[in-house]
Amino acid sequence: MGYEELLMFIKDGIKFVQNFAGIIGKSTPHLYLSALPFSPSNSILARSLIDRFSGIAQVAVGQQDDWPRNQQVLQGHTSLVNSVAFSPDGRHIVSGSSDGTIQLWDAQTGGQMGNPIQGHTDSVNSVAFSPDGRHIVSGSGDNTMQLWDAQTGGQVGNPLQGHTDSVLSVAFSPDGRHIVSGSRDNTMQLWDVQTGGQVGNPLQGHTDSVLSVAFSPDGRHIVSSSWDNTIQLWDAQTGGQVGNPLEGHTNSVNSVVFSLDGRHIVSGSWDRTIRLWDA
Repeated sequence: MGYEELLMFIKDGIKFVQNFAGIIGKSTPHLYLSALPFSPSNSILARSLIDRFSGIAQVAVGQQDDWPRNQQVLQGHTSLVNSVAFSPDGRHIVSGSSDGTIQLWDAQTGGQMGNPIQGHTDSVNSVAFSPDGRHIVSGSGDNTMQLWDAQTGGQVGNPLQGHTDSVLSVAFSPDGRHIVSGSRDNTMQLWDVQTGGQVGNPLQGHTDSVLSVAFSPDGRHIVSSSWDNTIQLWDAQTGGQVGNPLEGHTNSVNSVVFSLDGRHIVSGSWDRTIRLWDA
C-alpha cells in the first residue's frame, strides 16, 4: 500500500470512528452488526473488511455513497444551546445552554466529558475558553459571569457581579488577563481574571442590549454590537469610545469578530446581511 493509499485509509478510519464510536462504545458487537453494514459504499475500511463477515446485514436500498458532512451530533443538553467554542488546542468543545448548564465535549469522539457544569441559576448565554485552555468563562441570564476550571469543571472564585441584566456575551483578552462582557443592561464591563474585580467603569454608549463583544488580536481594542443596529470600537486600556458608531445595518447586529490581522471587522445582523468593516 502506497503513502497516498495509506493516508486515505487512515482518514476513512477516522470518519468510521467519528460516525460509529457512540454505538460501538455502548455495545462492541455493533462494530459488525451496524457499523460495517451502514458504512457508505465508498468507505475504504468497510470495503476491505465486509467480505470477512458474510453473515452480517446488508443495506438493500438507500445506502450512502460517502460519509455525511455532518460528522457528529453532540447530545446532552435539555434546552437550547446558545453558545459553543473550541479549546485552543482543538481537542475539546464547550457549550452553554438555556438549561442552565455548561458541558465539555471530546472533539474527536463527540462524547461528554464529565457531568454537566452547574452553578448558574438561569440560562447560559455565552461561553469562551481562555487562551491557555485552562479556564472557561460563562455569561448568564442570572446577570453574572463565572470562571471554571476546564479540567475539573469546578468554580474558580466567586461569580463576577456588576451587570444589572442578563450577560449576553463574554470574551477573554488575547493575554488571558481580562474578560469583557456585554449585557442586556446596554453596557459592557472589563474584568480582572486574577481578582475577579471590575476594571474601570462600565463602557457606555449603546442604546440597547450589547449582543456580542470581541477583543482585537493585539488586545488594544474591543468591538461590540448591539440591538441598536450599531457597532462600536473601544479602547481596551481607557474604556473610551474610538470614533463614531459603525452604522449601516438596518436591524440588530448579533455577532462581531476581528480578522486575525486586526485590520477588519465582520458583523452579522438580523437584516440578513454580513458586513465587512475597516477597523
